[in-house]
Amino acid sequence: MIRLRQGFRLRQGFGGQVGGQARLTGPALVLSAVVASVGMPLDLRAQARQPSSTPGSPASVQSASAPQGLSVTARVDRPAIWVADRLTYTVEIVCPRGVDILVGDLAREKLPLTGLDVVSADTRHGPEGDVTRYAFDYVLTTYRVDVETPAIGSFPVRYYLARAGQRPEEAAPAGSVIVPAVVVAFRSLLPEDQAIYDVRDGRDIPQRWLPYRLLQPVGLGLVLLSAVPAAFVLVRLALGVRERRRATTRRSSRKQKQSARAAFDEVRATDATDPQARRAGFARLDALIRQHLSDVGGVPAMGMTPKEIEVALEPCASRIPIELVASVLESCELARYASPNLYPSPDAWREAVGQAEQLLLRGR
Repeated sequence: MIRLRQGFRLRQGFGGQVGGQARLTGPALVLSAVVASVGMPLDLRAQARQPSSTPGSPASVQSASAPQGLSVTARVDRPAIWVADRLTYTVEIVCPRGVDILVGDLAREKLPLTGLDVVSADTRHGPEGDVTRYAFDYVLTTYRVDVETPAIGSFPVRYYLARAGQRPEEAAPAGSVIVPAVVVAFRSLLPEDQAIYDVRDGRDIPQRWLPYRLLQPVGLGLVLLSAVPAAFVLVRLALGVRERRRATTRRSSRKQKQSARAAFDEVRATDATDPQARRAGFARLDALIRQHLSDVGGVPAMGMTPKEIEVALEPCASRIPIELVASVLESCELARYASPNLYPSPDAWREAVGQAEQLLLRGR
């Protein structure tokens, strides 16, 4: 039986490769038929010798028929997952000098997954002394709740004897090694059939030392005593802020009235007999009236025409005489923009000043 199996392996190396599988010649077919009639296939015997892996533990396999130094290790970075969690499944293969593997056998679509999906895959390899180390990292996840135990099944990876100048796709496989299966626990590592989990101690809390028990009411009393002065200070601060705000408001209103009155007195003292002084007085009177309308009526009168001001003051007709405002602003516009022969007379100036005084005193 040993000689038959050895002859079968040797004859496999002489066959070609069709569709990714070994093509045996006539004598090799006879030997394989004899082996099949004697017992189970060689690959199944190799799988039967593989150790079973526990969830999350790395599993390593080195077939008896593989070259010395060729080994396979499979592991995951976490022993259990929840739904939509991610884990990294790593397969490491160490190839001795002169031996290489077919990387296509470790493609992501060839993984025998149960209840798992591949998110991404990455490959790392490089020489380490006299060996070449391959590392295949697969990021897996699960969206299934009907699978009790997600798992990655075992699968074969073919190897070949590397020769100089030979491409991997041209080499005939010399055999295969089996990547061991890995099982991942679902949801938790706790036993599924356990009814109660004693995560807390059922004993009562022991009593504290007697001085600590006596100091508790004293501490509460001190906290209350310290809160009373703090509350008193906060009330005083709030009242002080309110009083200062009221005083500032009264002072600002009084100061504003005094400033407007002083400006109006200065305008009224304008020499009405001098045309240039009268024209400048009308300009200052116009600015004073517009500022008054902005403060009292909330109308942006500084950038509006007299007609626009009349329309904007309609909601304030009960407090502000619109006709009086229109008359004063019309005289001011005429003095500012008309030709010298159309300047308002000194009598018109005195009339405008009187109307402005009525308007300012009534609005204030």
